[in-house]
Amino acid sequence: MDLSVKLGGLYLNNPVIAASGTFGYGLEYHSFVDLNALGGFSTKGLSLKPKSGNPVPRVIETSSGMLNSIGLENIGLEVFLSEKLPRLKNFDTRIIVNFFGDTTREYVEMARALSNVERLDALEMNVSCPNVENGGLQFSSAPEVLAEVVSAVRKATGKFLIVKLSPNVTDITLFAKAAEDAGADALSVCNTFVGMSIDLKTRTPHLANETGGLSGPAIKPLALNLVRQTVRAVQIPVIGIGGIASGEDAVEFLLAGAKAVQIGTANFIDPASTLHVIEGIRRYCLANGVSKLSELKMRGE
Repeated sequence: MDLSVKLGGLYLNNPVIAASGTFGYGLEYHSFVDLNALGGFSTKGLSLKPKSGNPVPRVIETSSGMLNSIGLENIGLEVFLSEKLPRLKNFDTRIIVNFFGDTTREYVEMARALSNVERLDALEMNVSCPNVENGGLQFSSAPEVLAEVVSAVRKATGKFLIVKLSPNVTDITLFAKAAEDAGADALSVCNTFVGMSIDLKTRTPHLANETGGLSGPAIKPLALNLVRQTVRAVQIPVIGIGGIASGEDAVEFLLAGAKAVQIGTANFIDPASTLHVIEGIRRYCLANGVSKLSELKMRGE
């Protein structure tokens, strides 16, 4: 069974990637998961300087999902490079660094610094962040704003560049095309949906920040639809994300046109979810006479 995938210039042994924000820096899951068995993993989002994130409470379980308002807490670029990366060098899996900035300059600085690190296989831009130079509007708020920051990062790095799109827009295809035209090598679709939950006893929001990102099984049909729309709009590979918890879930995204998938919230339920998804994809292919993943397509396509 050949589950290998080629995302342009990025080769994966299989299509399953652990999603950013749910897999730490990879090392945290080493006791539960053979990292080399994964297609790859995306680190917790990194910034130039450490961030403490939002006040607690910042995670709440919801019907078929969870809301989080972590606020991009992370150890910062310097600590990652000096303390985490040396311990990851012995693994063969693909290492993708998710990164962000408050300004275009910070995105560029991050991309330039990460470009000099040979062991890193790809960069993933989180563009669902406020642009402090533009009144706090997110970089994902308008196609032209997105194109500007992606273009600047593209000029700063030769690494394989993935742009993680926000679903909280009117038409995701406009943003997908903008990122593609600006030089993205692939797109990950999609980030979390904005939501909130209220405590009926206290009559206050469960999250200190009031709103957070909704993820988990509840968003799967929404994410699947956005992946399908995006695949039809661009020529570059699309990585599907959103509520994937089984091999069957992953196969739906692959049939919708995604070339790979990311597993997020399911990692909190079962640390070995990524391995179960890989095995589930393999079982589906064997049961349906699919000898290599590139043959897996929607009927009629």
